[in-house]
Amino acid sequence: MLGSGDRPCQAMDVASVTKYYEHDGMLRAYANRAMLLATIFGVLALASLAFAIYVRLQPPTVIHVDKDGNATIVGAAAHSSAKGGFWLGLSAQAAAEAAPTDLEGRAVVRRFLDEYLSYTPDSVDRNLAESLNMMTANLRAYTMNTLRDDDTVGKIKDGHIISDFRIRSIETVKNAPWSYVAFGVKEVHRVHNATETMDRIVGRYDLRLVEDRRSELNPSGLLVAQYSEQQMVGDKETGLLQESTVDQKISDK
Repeated sequence: MLGSGDRPCQAMDVASVTKYYEHDGMLRAYANRAMLLATIFGVLALASLAFAIYVRLQPPTVIHVDKDGNATIVGAAAHSSAKGGFWLGLSAQAAAEAAPTDLEGRAVVRRFLDEYLSYTPDSVDRNLAESLNMMTANLRAYTMNTLRDDDTVGKIKDGHIISDFRIRSIETVKNAPWSYVAFGVKEVHRVHNATETMDRIVGRYDLRLVEDRRSELNPSGLLVAQYSEQQMVGDKETGLLQESTVDQKISDK
């Protein structure tokens, strides 16, 4: 039996214990809070997945650049571009970037002349093919017919002809868009009856380019539309000792 002195202690122990319904309410509150956070994160994950799928299903933006350098948006993006000025600014910027520059024109002229006028019997087929691919369709057809009628490739191979061409300068023609005048020196070596002859020709080369659509094969978007050459100075050497002066003149400049 407990004495009368133990009753206050038991009353204090009972008072310090939390009632059962208060403890259960705290557990339920924590559970509800965790469920709410899980629901929010689940909704965010599903929304992110749906947005990724939507972006992947959207058609790509296609920008068409015509021969005048004007860019327009083609496809589904064209309808959304009319609602704001963002795509208009992008279109103008793309047009400015797509327009060829004078530096690209000079590079096309230099590459064409190097491919068309420098060759060996082993590389003449490849060089002529590269230069023909840089021409417009009508100029390509005309040049191919001329080469075929003159049997140019056969003469180069049979005569063991080697052409070494060096460009001296490239100038633009005033008041004529994409027109250039190039000056260069060409040395043509021929072998006949075990005797080598060398022709040194200083020539003028006139070219006119046209703009076409940029592509992987033609990144500049420029094609050769007209080409002509004119001999200015030329001489022939048949001596026993022949020295090439093209590289020497270039290095002395």
